[in-house]
Amino acid sequence: MKATLKIFIVGLLGAVTWSCAQQQKQLINGVSYVAARNPTDNTEVQHVLNVNANFAAVMPFGFIRSLDNPNIIHNTERQWFGETREGATQYIKVLKENGIKVMVKPQIWIWRGEFTGYMKMTSEADWKTLEASYSAFILEYAQMAADTQAEMFCIGTELEQFIVNRPEYWTSLIQQIKTIYKGELTYAANWDEYKRVPFWSELDYIGVDAYFPVADSKTPSVEEAKAGWLPWKQELASVSAREERPIIFTEYGYRSTDFSGKEPWDSDHTKTVVNLEAQTNTTQALFESVWSEPWFAGGFIWKWFTFDERINGETDSQFTPQNKPVEKIIQQQYGKQ
Repeated sequence: MKATLKIFIVGLLGAVTWSCAQQQKQLINGVSYVAARNPTDNTEVQHVLNVNANFAAVMPFGFIRSLDNPNIIHNTERQWFGETREGATQYIKVLKENGIKVMVKPQIWIWRGEFTGYMKMTSEADWKTLEASYSAFILEYAQMAADTQAEMFCIGTELEQFIVNRPEYWTSLIQQIKTIYKGELTYAANWDEYKRVPFWSELDYIGVDAYFPVADSKTPSVEEAKAGWLPWKQELASVSAREERPIIFTEYGYRSTDFSGKEPWDSDHTKTVVNLEAQTNTTQALFESVWSEPWFAGGFIWKWFTFDERINGETDSQFTPQNKPVEKIIQQQYGKQ
């Protein structure tokens, strides 16, 4: 047998082995649990349980002043409670007491909401400063994840230019994280970034923030959005097989507004028209398209606020599914396993 054929067969058998093993695991039916001003409690977590979620992403934050500023400000008294180490620890404690597993997902916010994927330094000195600053930020929360026995840790979110320009740093950082935290690891790559991430072999999951464009209509039907998923499913399956890793959607979801499937990443707050049907149909299409795929390990809906009772779904055009018809769709899907 030719060597190339043997290599192909061994790789194929390996992919089949991990795929079969993945199917034996419980899917991650998760919510992105938004950091708030105050501690959380059992009443707030009950809303998470009501949609049959079994996982929550807890998201402490670091802040940067601009795309080329290397200094990350984090864990300060000026931040909201849930954005700090103390707050994230309290959230994890309450969630786990209620039987919900946790992914710790530290995130960076750049002033005025600039896209983190464009963050890029202009000098070697600034790159070194950013690396030191990011390490301090991420290793602090890796230690928190270890201390709280969180089931999963996300090493970063949508940081493409940082990774492209400093790949050796990221390889070293992952090794440092592994000396502190022994649970499962992922990275949250943007939907148009994940194919190029160089270190998937060092992590347990390929993480994708799944804002794939799937429909151009003002109110897309389920079938239209499912058709839009077909090329993305092929791409996801191919990357999963190549890397021999299952895929999780570290974020997924749609706004309850017109054209929700056209540019699902768009969070423009000036768009206030409410279209609940668009959100419901695109979400249903996502579930029908990927949730039963062998390469898929689950995902975290974006986003879930602690103050459920304050969200008026009939007038909210943003991402949250709370108190909207789509909440029932999620409850039904998450209740299947």
